[in-house]
Amino acid sequence: MDLVWKLLRQHISIGQFIGFFFANLFGMLIVLLGIQFYHDVVPVFTAEDSFMSSDYVIVSKKIGMGTTLSGRSHDFSTSEVEALGRQGFVRRIGAFATAQYKVEANMGINGKSILNTELPIESVPDEFIDVPLSNWKYTEGDKTVPIILPRSYINMYNFGFAHNHQLPRISDGLMGMIDFHLYIKGEEFKGRVIAFSNRLNSILVPQKFMEWSNAKYASEEQSRPSRLLVDMENPTDEAVTKYMEKNGYEVEDDKLQAEKTTYFLRLIVSMVMVVGLVISILSFYILMLSIYLLVQKNADKLENLLLIGYSPSRVARPYQLLTIGLNVLVLLIALVILFFVRRYYMEIINTLFPQTTTYGMLPAIVIGGALFLLVSILNIFAIRRKVMSIWKRKD
Repeated sequence: MDLVWKLLRQHISIGQFIGFFFANLFGMLIVLLGIQFYHDVVPVFTAEDSFMSSDYVIVSKKIGMGTTLSGRSHDFSTSEVEALGRQGFVRRIGAFATAQYKVEANMGINGKSILNTELPIESVPDEFIDVPLSNWKYTEGDKTVPIILPRSYINMYNFGFAHNHQLPRISDGLMGMIDFHLYIKGEEFKGRVIAFSNRLNSILVPQKFMEWSNAKYASEEQSRPSRLLVDMENPTDEAVTKYMEKNGYEVEDDKLQAEKTTYFLRLIVSMVMVVGLVISILSFYILMLSIYLLVQKNADKLENLLLIGYSPSRVARPYQLLTIGLNVLVLLIALVILFFVRRYYMEIINTLFPQTTTYGMLPAIVIGGALFLLVSILNIFAIRRKVMSIWKRKD
């Protein structure tokens, strides 16, 4: 073994191996960063509301110039709701009820006020809320009201206010830290946040509270609903699209938009990974060319070693260990660089979406390990094949 190492050191080209090292490192880093970034970001777009089924869609009437000029109402009449309910793709329908009075809201964290303004509140039938009824319960006259907040409120707080004022970021597990108050015509109600919503842009309260408060505080009759919550058999059914288009309705399909975003993200990541794989393949070619040149320069001396009793495996081993060592070094450095890059962008993601859960660096480690094994096995067999050709030549 010592003799082979001495031969190896005599003709080794530092420049060639440095070229291989950086090319392979660059390619490996691109591949690992692509796969890791995809797995870290996708949950942001695919997360479902914890209280609302993905089969529920929000239906409203299209708002356009033609609708305005024609005088067509944006609200749903009783006959329109009944007609929609008779469609085969509909399981059940619930109407959004809105407050017919002004609501002032104040939201604070750790005693510090971060929001004080007039906000809209709505309700839907309780059977559409997928939380324990004990948490979504209101008794007439009670001063504590369970509420569901739009996640956009929390995102604005986490990304701007919390960072600038050194306040804790809020996630689903820390929603109890939110101090929320509703003020209705001089009366104060404490809001108990039980969930966040990606699909709503208004505060949701129990239907019983809405009915009681409208009866007590509203100065006009309950208006017809302008939005419907529809439980569908299959929201992607072509019949749904045809019916909506025919009647001038539109579906607020955040899930569809998320799927589109995920598709384009997957496409971009795939293109980046292809570039990384091409670079890795080229670096593999550079390494094999360097090893072949080393073996060729030492062909006569290696042949003499084989003639005096060295086995082909023993002769090939130093070259194989050299390539494996370089591959290990590339993988470790790529993972270290990825760790710091990921820590940087995950701080941004966790600020905007603290509820996001990931698998850590497991995807990158698995893919990196697989690439390392594949390249190392190819290196081992290619070097052994070259040495075997010298061994056969002596015969």
